[in-house]
Amino acid sequence: MRRAIWRTVTRKFGNGVRIGASVGFKHLETFEIGDGVFIGAQAYIQGRFDGVTRIGNHVWIGPQAYFDARHLVIEDHVGWGPGAKVLGSAHTGVPIDRPIIETDLEIRPVQVQAWADIGTGAILLPGVTVGKASIVGAGAVVTCDVPAFAVVAGVPARFVRWREGYQAPEQ
Repeated sequence: MRRAIWRTVTRKFGNGVRIGASVGFKHLETFEIGDGVFIGAQAYIQGRFDGVTRIGNHVWIGPQAYFDARHLVIEDHVGWGPGAKVLGSAHTGVPIDRPIIETDLEIRPVQVQAWADIGTGAILLPGVTVGKASIVGAGAVVTCDVPAFAVVAGVPARFVRWREGYQAPEQ
């Protein structure tokens, strides 16, 4: 039944998509989902009426993942660890004499390029790009772009090393 609803409402819905129990969503009409996608139980994907949520082919999204997908692109063959989160918006906090929750939202796109792996419990903040075939360690908080083939970890996430077998460009 979940697949039937998603297939009817989304902009694009690929073949072989598997959706776990209790997966929640908002603005499903803005979603584009590729072939062979798995969305784990209790994941929540919150789109936006004027945005796009694009999930490529053969993406694996672990249980209890959270996507504030105001404008989100996840390319092909990405692994998304259980409980990992992406935030696509943040309050400006201006003016200072108003509660933060009442200030304007700044919406910034988030992109996870092909073959990347996002570790369990990691958090991607608004405006970041995670490069091709990079690894974000479990629990990391990504505040800036991650280069292709990099391994990052920590809070905030910092470069640890290049992936084995990758020839880093000369500086």
